[in-house]
Amino acid sequence: MSNIFDVAIVGGGPAGMAAALTLGRIRRSVLLLDAGHGRNAPAEAVHNFLTRDGTPPSRLRELGRQELSAYATVEVREETVTGVRAGFHLQLSGGGTAQARRLLLATGLADDLPGPRGVGPMWGRSAFHCPYCHGYECTGRTVAVLGAEPARVRLALQLTRLAADVTLCTDGRPLDPAQRATLEANGVAVRCEAVARLEGSGDRLDQIVFESGPPLAREAVFVVNAPRQRSDLAARLGCATFADGCVEVDEFARTSVRGVYAAGDMARRATVPVPLAAVVAAAASGTVAGAALDQDLLGDDFGLPGPFAGAKG
Repeated sequence: MSNIFDVAIVGGGPAGMAAALTLGRIRRSVLLLDAGHGRNAPAEAVHNFLTRDGTPPSRLRELGRQELSAYATVEVREETVTGVRAGFHLQLSGGGTAQARRLLLATGLADDLPGPRGVGPMWGRSAFHCPYCHGYECTGRTVAVLGAEPARVRLALQLTRLAADVTLCTDGRPLDPAQRATLEANGVAVRCEAVARLEGSGDRLDQIVFESGPPLAREAVFVVNAPRQRSDLAARLGCATFADGCVEVDEFARTSVRGVYAAGDMARRATVPVPLAAVVAAAASGTVAGAALDQDLLGDDFGLPGPFAGAKG
């Protein structure tokens, strides 16, 4: 294998592994760097991934690694990037270096949990943020949604299709009277007291405790998370970002920096309002990025014009 990889992929989650698989199958030399800190690690299972619904995140990573091992041009290292010099010369956490012709960022997002107190141990187990990832598991259960914004009202109404009982807890914030009327007309109770904490046994929620009034027995709660970039590598490279911190990419996973691509939940297009958190969406974006990277390199290999509209020079 050449001392210079065709592509270095930083991040070994679903997006990074899917890109490595696509590139490995077309016999591109790939260095996949994986720190092993998946965003969905606290969750019991991955959902909405056809043929892998219900698979624990660690098992999905294990299966991905096994599949990649069949491709001789893909090298996986459990290291991180500590520095990047021009020409994609990478300084690695183990003290070594590597060089690549192109760079794919798949470092993902991390979730900050602003509150309430007690949510940390329950995150991904009985405290959730995404109805598509965890809503089905709330079927027949008692559920609360925290927040008073229109999106929280919408979520509470959505969950009535699944949960046995849904309560919107506004955490001391006012609720639009028309929205309250809609909630109550559809069987959603409203609690307006400030939330003091979540209580439960380990990672299992038992009740929501308020600053005043009786506690609310619940089996699951949907809270507002604050996603952020797990790595500052995109910022150090000068990649354009949106106000929410996501790296801006085009439909071919290209960032604003020539030769740097991004995939997974850390990146999005301008037409997508929020980062897509689904594992299958991350894997799909990695596949697209892998194919785009190969076509980009193919142009360099044979002096061909770029195949994509708006090709970046």
